Amino acid sequence: MLAVVAPPCAATAQALRPYAVAGDAISESLTGAPGDAARGRVLVVARTSTCILCHSGPFPEEKFQGDLAPSLAGAGSRWSEGQLRLRLVDASRLNTATIMPSYYRGDGLHRAGTAWRGKPILSAEQIEDIVAYLATLRE
Repeated sequence: MLAVVAPPCAATAQALRPYAVAGDAISESLTGAPGDAARGRVLVVARTSTCILCHSGPFPEEKFQGDLAPSLAGAGSRWSEGQLRLRLVDASRLNTATIMPSYYRGDGLHRAGTAWRGKPILSAEQIEDIVAYLATLRE
């Protein structure tokens, strides 16, 4: 059986779910359930709009990986799931000068392309899937 994962795409503004930031983390799942690490890995290595455009990591099948941002190897050892979640949702809360996109935000983005204005890049489910996968990267 083949698993189908929707590619990253602009989600509707109505899809944004409320979340609470505490310190440097969003401790609660955006969906109320854990993500699927296998689907998360597919999203991480997708070249359409996510991680390996800027990050490298333990993805031997991917010949060309980014070098603009830290490696994702060991991400699950460096950050908790809540810390990973905030970095995906809105990394600018931690570093206003970051070049990392805010994947689950639609407001206040001035350099977003027309297709992305007012909409998050990833859905809450996709964020949770990526968090679940990154949390498995312990080395």
